[in-house]
Amino acid sequence: RRSRAMMQSLLSPSMLRSGAALCRGAHGLRYRSGVLAHRKDGVLSARVRPATTAAASAASSSSTEVEPKTTAAAAAELTDAAGKDVSGAGIRRRFLEFYEARGHAKLPSSSLVPEDPTVLLTIAGMLQFKPIFLGQEERKVPRATTTQKCVRTNDIENVGVTARHHTFFEMLGNFSFGDYFKKEAIVWAWELATVEYGLDKTRVWVSVFREDDEAYAIWRDVVGVPEERIKRMDEADNFWAAGPTGPCGPCSELYWDFHPERGTDGASLEDDSRFIEFYNLVFMEMMRDKEGALTPLVRKNIDTGLGLERMAQILQGKPNNYETDLIRPIIDKAAEMAGVSYDAADEATKLKFKVIGDHTRAVAYLIADGVLPSNVGRGYIVRRLLRRVVRCGRLLGVKPPAGSEAFTPAIAEVAVGLSGQCDPNVAAAAERIYRELEREELRFAVTLGKGEEILAAMIVAAKEAVSVGGAERPKLSGSDAFTLYDTYGFPLDITTDVATEAGVDVDVGGFEVAMETARTLARDARKTVDVTAGDLLARVAEELGAPTRFTGYGSLVEEGVTVRAVLRGGARVDEACEGEEVEVVLDATP
Repeated sequence: RRSRAMMQSLLSPSMLRSGAALCRGAHGLRYRSGVLAHRKDGVLSARVRPATTAAASAASSSSTEVEPKTTAAAAAELTDAAGKDVSGAGIRRRFLEFYEARGHAKLPSSSLVPEDPTVLLTIAGMLQFKPIFLGQEERKVPRATTTQKCVRTNDIENVGVTARHHTFFEMLGNFSFGDYFKKEAIVWAWELATVEYGLDKTRVWVSVFREDDEAYAIWRDVVGVPEERIKRMDEADNFWAAGPTGPCGPCSELYWDFHPERGTDGASLEDDSRFIEFYNLVFMEMMRDKEGALTPLVRKNIDTGLGLERMAQILQGKPNNYETDLIRPIIDKAAEMAGVSYDAADEATKLKFKVIGDHTRAVAYLIADGVLPSNVGRGYIVRRLLRRVVRCGRLLGVKPPAGSEAFTPAIAEVAVGLSGQCDPNVAAAAERIYRELEREELRFAVTLGKGEEILAAMIVAAKEAVSVGGAERPKLSGSDAFTLYDTYGFPLDITTDVATEAGVDVDVGGFEVAMETARTLARDARKTVDVTAGDLLARVAEELGAPTRFTGYGSLVEEGVTVRAVLRGGARVDEACEGEEVEVVLDATP
């Protein structure tokens, strides 16, 4: 009974009807003329519905209506003991003003669609400055500060599970292009954290690269951090490299201590239950050649990143990033539409709301930058994220507004309303965002129906295999369960429940193996921002002409492929010997 109820929440008749209406092209017109026009609460003229507070969300399940506060009003309440603004917008503004007062030019965020052909999405604040760091372009300013919108999907399964993982996030940064260097970067980072933001100095720890005695001395002797709160760490944590060759250098990171009562003896900065890294300083001071030799850079650079969501968690005293004012209003809107209280919900329910809050932000910004849902590249990321939102919303019982069959546009209105100071283009693209969300949500209804048919066929096949082979209980393979999850959006628990009712087991272990394989591939593909690879690959692409054909959506195996180029040590070569590490460019790849 439970599995049928869960399936009905995913495959409601209204969704299936709306899918048919979408195919006829009627529903979209009905939504655009109705979902906002039907409202009587004054929202129409603003086009962006005000975010609800936690109190409004909690009251939404009762008969008493609570007037939601606007995001501006809610932000006004977020001040520290000194009366300083600790809202997400305030933290962003204060960071930029701090560095503008120190001679930095405030530059706009670059698009989530980078010009760099080696990177699918903008994943770091330094990406727009890559040509300057490589010496390919002259600096336009000696020092700069930005708030950069970023999207990373290599840890998508951790969204909502941990306190800090996101797909979309803002990276606040200050950069020096051959101007100031290590001492100024360290002193200013400390001043920003402990004076401007008012963090307790005794709860801020720092890390340095194990061989960076200069940074260690600055933290100890100039800033005054006690040695017991300065940790030397290895390359994996505290040495940044652009790639196999190119600029590189040691890092220094600032951490906040949530549990100072545990003392300093035996403390490890890798203990996520106690520490959170919030500011990373990269000292770009060396150049690595293809033999691995390091030589000092003539013009040393500074590249830093402070996570806005993490600082908001610290300054607002929240247990996780999702409950800050950067994301919580989106969550509260979804909870209101589901008729439940987020604060009173169990952890499994809260996790789904966190996924909705995080992914809705990511999708809104991506669509605003021109990335539309598809089965290829960036478009596949939008489609995957949005379908996770739909799946979680249906399981939570999120209801569409009156006059609409889709609920995602109404939730996205809150995300758009919060976007102004990060990227004004999001609000300008609001109608396109809502239109694409509606279309994709309704299209997913049809996909879910197809997935249900495929699951039924898999169950029949599993039973037939047993009837032919013997008395063994029928079992659905882990790879089949993963296909249902990854391609059709079926959560494992629903697949398991439906299969169990039909007398079929599911290879959960095999599913986890397939899942971990997918995660590993994603992590390996996004380990670093290789600022040296772009020019070589661009030259190779120009020389080869026709692009590599991607065949992975139809098959996981491709036979008879042709090696079109071999790359080694940052250069194109004609051959490679056994044992050498090379990159190959093929004519087709799954």
